[in-house]
Amino acid sequence: MKTIALRIDVDTCRGTGRGVPRLCGILKKHGVRGTFYFSVGPDNMGRHLWRLLKPSFLWKMLRTDAAGLYGPEIILMGTAWPGPKIGKKYADVIRSTMEAGHEIGFHAWDHHKAQAKLMKMSAAEMANELEMGLAFLAGVTGGIVRTSAAPGWRANAQLLEVKMRFPFEYNSDCRGVSPFYPVVDGKRLGQLQIPVTLPTYDEALGRDGVTNENYNDRQIGLLSEERPNVLTVHAEAEGGKCAPMFDEYLTRVIAAGYEVIPLGELAARVKDEAPEGEMELAEFPGREGVLAVQKR
Repeated sequence: MKTIALRIDVDTCRGTGRGVPRLCGILKKHGVRGTFYFSVGPDNMGRHLWRLLKPSFLWKMLRTDAAGLYGPEIILMGTAWPGPKIGKKYADVIRSTMEAGHEIGFHAWDHHKAQAKLMKMSAAEMANELEMGLAFLAGVTGGIVRTSAAPGWRANAQLLEVKMRFPFEYNSDCRGVSPFYPVVDGKRLGQLQIPVTLPTYDEALGRDGVTNENYNDRQIGLLSEERPNVLTVHAEAEGGKCAPMFDEYLTRVIAAGYEVIPLGELAARVKDEAPEGEMELAEFPGREGVLAVQKR
C-alpha cells in the first residue's frame, strides 16, 4: 500500500492568492491531485500574536521563520483593522483549483477563531461557523462540499457531533495512524475520520536535527508501505518558500512508486472496512497546546 493522501491547508489571504496557484502548478507538473481545505472568511491570523507570550509558540515561530512563511503583513490581519474576507477576494482561485480536478474541502470560516477558541465555543457557534463557510463554498463551486478539516487539529466530541448535521462524507480533524469511525459517548458516528499520519513542516523543522537540507530525507524515511500515509502541506509554506522542496519531494516519492491521491479517494477505498475508534485531546510533538489525537 504505497499511498500518500495529500491534504493542502489554506489558512490566509497570502496562502490563497500566492500559494494555491503555485501548488496547483507543482501538482499539475507531477500529474497528481490533492484535497484543498480552504479558509474563506476573515483573515484574522494576526490575532495569534498574543500567543508569542507562550514560550513553546514563540520557539515554533522562530525555528520555522514564520515571518518568511506568512509575510510581514500577517501582523495586520485582523489587528489594526478587520481582516479581509479570503473567499470573496480569491473566489476565482478556489474555482480554478476545483476546475483543475482537485477536491475542495472546508477548513474554516474564521481560521483564528476555529483554532484558538474552539474549545470554548458552544454547539450553536460551531454550527454557525460551518454554515457560513459551507454556504460560501457552495456558491463558488456550485456544489456541496463533502469534507472538512479542523484548523490546527483542534477538535472535540462536540464538534464531531455538530458536523453530523452537515453532509460531510468524511473529515480530517485529528492526528493518528489510520482511518476510523469515531465513537462519542458510546455512539458510532457515520462520518469517517482520516487522521494525518506525518509531521508537518512547521512541526519538524528545527527539532531532532531536522533542517531544510534533510527535511525531505526525514519525511520520506517516515513513509509506511503497510498502511496509507496522510500528509498535510500548507499553501503558506509549500506554496511559498518551501515550494522547491515540495517539488523535489513529489519527484522522489513518485519515483519510489508511491501513489499520491486526494483524501476523498482514500476515503472511498477504506470506508467499508475502517474500524471504530476514539479521539482524545493531547499534547503533540512540535505543536503548542493540545489537539485531537486518535486514541490507541
